[in-house]
Amino acid sequence: MNDWPFAELRQVIEEALEAYLRPQAHVPERLRQAMHYGLLGPGKRLRPILLLLSAEACGGDYQSALPAACAVEMVHAYSLIHDDLPAMDDDDLRRGRPTCHRQFDEATAILAGDALLTLAFEVLASIQPAALASACVQTLAHAAGMAGMVGGQMDDLLAERQALPQEVVILSSIHARKTAALFRAAARLGGLIAHGHRLDHAPSSRPTGLALAAGQSLLATPHAELMNDPLASRQLQALDRYAAALGLAFQIADDLLDVEGVEQHTGKRVGKDARRGKLTFPGLLGVAEAHQRLESAGREAIAALVEFGPAGEKLRHLAELVVRRSR
Repeated sequence: MNDWPFAELRQVIEEALEAYLRPQAHVPERLRQAMHYGLLGPGKRLRPILLLLSAEACGGDYQSALPAACAVEMVHAYSLIHDDLPAMDDDDLRRGRPTCHRQFDEATAILAGDALLTLAFEVLASIQPAALASACVQTLAHAAGMAGMVGGQMDDLLAERQALPQEVVILSSIHARKTAALFRAAARLGGLIAHGHRLDHAPSSRPTGLALAAGQSLLATPHAELMNDPLASRQLQALDRYAAALGLAFQIADDLLDVEGVEQHTGKRVGKDARRGKLTFPGLLGVAEAHQRLESAGREAIAALVEFGPAGEKLRHLAELVVRRSR
């Protein structure tokens, strides 16, 4: 991924991910190797970069948001390992390499995915203070679970080779959960961490009406109290609009790459969506209309960044990259 910008951020993320997967007692080495293979193969690290840039746009720093960024990437990697399995999308190539179950075996791949998912929440639970960790765990769990990514994947499987009413509505709902939910979680986590620490360390900016006891940390209060801060509320809502549109753009671009891409560039098999009868925007509306929707989603994402002014410039660049990506 030498052509993908944000190289310094990617390196920081990958070094942190490596640290979480060092050999340790009671962890079978084959399991650790499979986890490492699925997590640290070639990749853009788009979701953790989104999280770190969201934290920065809200006035936070990368270091405090890095554990959450790693957790999001672990959830993403687990989902890819499981999606590639024969019972799911049945892929044998991912990022230019054999998929995890091809490199190892199906049972090991399943366990590697399970272990990455649970490790993600172990990492989030280590965030301090505990109330912020709880908010982060809840945010990622909801996005990754039955009403989010997993539910979207289920509907994606159910939609294969079926004539469905209101297919555009159904497809949009699938994309909103299967792909965009994790984008939205990443952006929100970055914003939560940045604003949580900002409010905790700036007594004069604490929202009124919280009735904090002397010496009490704001982050010891319930997560919902953060939304009483006008700046936090506006920026978290703007990040949500941005990430929802960005996630849609990413998935449409992915669908288009399956139609127009070249395997040597994409790092995975192309044409597989049509062979499986998957519901996609190019398949449903045609390539030209899919490109128009891609551009529209990109514009919508960028429009949401007006709240951040110059601080949102890196997020704007990220959206532009997603719209024109070739892999």
